[in-house]
Amino acid sequence: MAPHKTTLDDDGDDAMQDVDSMQVDSVGADEKTAVKDELEHMFDDDLDDEPMVDASNIYKNNSGKANTTAISDILSTNPSDPQIMLQFYSRLFPWRQLYRWLNHSDLPSTDFAHREFAFTLHNEAYLRYQSYPTFETLRRDVLKLNPSRFEIGPVYSARPRDRKQVQKGSFKPIEKELVFDIDLTDYDEIRTCCSKTKICIKCWQFVTMAIKVVDVALRDDFGFQHIMWVYSGRRGAHAWVCDKKARKLDDGKRRAITAYFEVVKGGSQSGKKVNLDRPLHPHIRRSHDILKDDFRQNILENQDPFRTEKQAERLLQLLPDRQLNEALREKWDSTIERPSSEKWKDIDALAGSGASKTIIPKVLLEHKQDIILEYTYPRLDAEVSKHLNHLLKSPFVVHPGTGKVCVPIDISKLDEFDPDDVPTVTQLLKEIDQWKNPVKKEEDGDNSISRVSDIDKTSLKPYHDLFSRFVQKLLNAEKSVNKKTGEIKTEGMDF
Repeated sequence: MAPHKTTLDDDGDDAMQDVDSMQVDSVGADEKTAVKDELEHMFDDDLDDEPMVDASNIYKNNSGKANTTAISDILSTNPSDPQIMLQFYSRLFPWRQLYRWLNHSDLPSTDFAHREFAFTLHNEAYLRYQSYPTFETLRRDVLKLNPSRFEIGPVYSARPRDRKQVQKGSFKPIEKELVFDIDLTDYDEIRTCCSKTKICIKCWQFVTMAIKVVDVALRDDFGFQHIMWVYSGRRGAHAWVCDKKARKLDDGKRRAITAYFEVVKGGSQSGKKVNLDRPLHPHIRRSHDILKDDFRQNILENQDPFRTEKQAERLLQLLPDRQLNEALREKWDSTIERPSSEKWKDIDALAGSGASKTIIPKVLLEHKQDIILEYTYPRLDAEVSKHLNHLLKSPFVVHPGTGKVCVPIDISKLDEFDPDDVPTVTQLLKEIDQWKNPVKKEEDGDNSISRVSDIDKTSLKPYHDLFSRFVQKLLNAEKSVNKKTGEIKTEGMDF
């Protein structure tokens, strides 16, 4: 089978070569035996708390002897250096929690076994249709292939590895989390502090505002409860809606939900991009109420998008009255680069002073509401959300360009999240290397000691704990749903 090109998810990554998954099927015919062996320890509560591999012995020289150098000695300026990535996957990646999250149970099921994984290798090969019965087999393959990152796809009607053996037409995606992608490049025409791949805390507020609006709508308007927001590693965020009813949505329903959030329309610089019917839909009204204060601080003050003459003309294009525009232009021409916050106040001041005899206050108010929404309302990558078979970067992988870990975002502390504070993989490995207390005392009073997990030695721990709590709440909800429906989560597993 000839390789073909496929486009990866967020952050504008280049297309990678899609290599047939059967060329790297490392599980093979011994899979059932491996599963039996692994079931004995796959549910060990402490498994995530122990380094699964002695990473100091992973690397060997040409003679086959182990390389026992310290972590700090192998750190490279390249954040996706293969040795660094192998250290990360073997010591810090939360394999068991990832399994529990995607499996929706502690017991084996097709929710995980039929799930597609795709790997981006260091030679830029892109391997699709990988699947695994347990997290240990997934972990083993990741340590063998050592990808720079990997994506998560849907659950299929059969194991993705077996797709060529199933009856033609019967291999199809049957469920996947409803996902959303926010990327700051979609805000380049309105953010003034950065552009393209660059970001700062000022333009990150566009992401914060978008999360506020989308999260409350998903919960209040659609009734979803289990929503995990994840930093993309560079300039955006992903939402994973994990409720069972969300996972079962077909493409038509996914498109309908995506259309619900399509308010900012049009791709060119010119033209009004928000044109809403009145009275406003309750979702739009609520969104405006959420965003109007952010508009003053994050847009008028921090972005200052109307300061220059050219920028001010853009604002005038969005106002409805010619006479008012002429009065505003005259006032602004007399003041060099008047701040945007003052120009925004000038609109109401001149409208109220009688500068225009044709102004209709209600129409002006509506246009100002539209402007607020044009500069603050979420701009989503709709194609990510519309299709059941779309793959999305896994939480906790390392972004190859920045070295930052794709960590979950605590929605209860959303305004405190700063992408500059997210740990990089090299930082985490240094924290392990510099750890001074290799053991800790247990609290049972018998003075016994145990090893401190590698995650506990690093700044990744709060994010790991946040993920673990989210997964446990999801599993508790799944048990409740399954109890009501009588569904058993072990269907289709043959050992």
